[in-house]
Amino acid sequence: MLKARLEFDPLYGRCLATTEAVEHGELVVEELPFAYGPKRDSGIVCLGCYRYLQFGEDGDSVDRCELCDWPLCSNCAQDAASDHLAECEIFAAARVTFAGNVSDDGVCPQLDCITPLRVLLAKELQPTRWDNEVAPMEHHDQARRENSELWHADRVNIAQYLRGPCRLAERFSEELIMQVVGILEVNAFEARTTQGYPLRCLYPYTGILAHSCVPNTARSIHPSEGFKIRLHAMVDLAAGEQLRHSYTYTLDGTAQRQSHLLEGKFFQCQCERCLDATELQTHFSSLKCGQCTEGWLLPKLPTDKDSSWHCRACGHSTSNEEVQQLIKALQAEIGQVQALEQGSKRLEEAERLLRKYKSLLHPAHYLATSLRQLLVELYGRVQGYEMAQLTDQQLARKVELCREVLAVLNVFEPGQSRARAMHLYELHVPLVLLAKSGFIASRLSGSELRTHLVEAIDLLKECVEILRHEDETSQEGILCGVASQALKQLSVSVEGLGTELD
Repeated sequence: MLKARLEFDPLYGRCLATTEAVEHGELVVEELPFAYGPKRDSGIVCLGCYRYLQFGEDGDSVDRCELCDWPLCSNCAQDAASDHLAECEIFAAARVTFAGNVSDDGVCPQLDCITPLRVLLAKELQPTRWDNEVAPMEHHDQARRENSELWHADRVNIAQYLRGPCRLAERFSEELIMQVVGILEVNAFEARTTQGYPLRCLYPYTGILAHSCVPNTARSIHPSEGFKIRLHAMVDLAAGEQLRHSYTYTLDGTAQRQSHLLEGKFFQCQCERCLDATELQTHFSSLKCGQCTEGWLLPKLPTDKDSSWHCRACGHSTSNEEVQQLIKALQAEIGQVQALEQGSKRLEEAERLLRKYKSLLHPAHYLATSLRQLLVELYGRVQGYEMAQLTDQQLARKVELCREVLAVLNVFEPGQSRARAMHLYELHVPLVLLAKSGFIASRLSGSELRTHLVEAIDLLKECVEILRHEDETSQEGILCGVASQALKQLSVSVEGLGTELD
């Protein structure tokens, strides 16, 4: 585990802590998955490469394994090291056929058994690793039983299916299979193949990291290295400091994060951010008070899903139900904008909503922040707003949007986060264009131009420093290469400019 050790925390249970002082960006944990396979509730995917396959309503398709008849594309059928080999022998021996049935929402329940089966087979091949690393992982058996409908579906589609039609009753008990299902549900990470197809991986050590809504580590998964996971420190860490990761989206509000963690991970977060109604003074979930001009509505008990909301300026209060009705209405509006085709109307509608929400939300509210993130992506990329066509005012607007999102990230994802790197790259482009435009128009002197370009270089350096940990085939890894090239070109320009100024 490199620079981490296993320890027991009274609140978090089994977790990891540093064995020595660690600097930001430093590698603290790396490990290969115990097993991996299709995500739960997936459509029909190839069991070798995980790309989606087209099956007819009668289950007819040429993309089937010749030995067991389960989904397998033609490329993977010729691969002697295909991930599918592990279960192929079992399906062929038991003569269980793949029906190809898909529900109205595109889910193929028959494939839910694949990843649990691969974990069970890995248990047989690596019994020591199972006993020491995987078996102790939390699976929240009782909490999952309380969701009787889901529990029953897992019992039928996975446990009883493997023990019955697949003839594995003598090898795996129902209790063991349901334990594995729970371990995956609670601890597995989503990954993507080198082609970008999603799957899930089980990492015995990385999977037990303590959760925090302000994490101090960032993970990167490398499909080109057998889905090896690497955990880097986002900030400087002291010896013995607990490693923490976020198991939910950090740019959601407290109510949304709590709901996701309770439903998917079966626990209520009690981190400093969740317990603070202002979310560390960001007011990330705060609403404009309708009874006074200065106050903000905050939840009285942030981790209570039914908490009332109060204004600390005038004392006005409202129910959580009223707050959630407003949030749902705004989310619906944002959803309509996101559903628009990638064009100028989408950008203009996002700007309109952001102006509208000034009278309803705190400026840093997570819904406003999500609109800013959307606008950062749109400025410079949609017809009518291509980067070369943006006016100085529009370039300045993109700069403003980037800085506002980065201000939030500085609080919730401090240090070397992937999201920070992406926004640093987005920020450097309008800064360069504004600097060159200002110089051409004689608003900036040569030395001032150089100062602005050096700022952009610093942004690119930090971007590359963060993204160098990513797999080269990933979207972030590709961006790292693009940013590195931009850094070289800009550095050459600045060096030439320095010579001219001299």
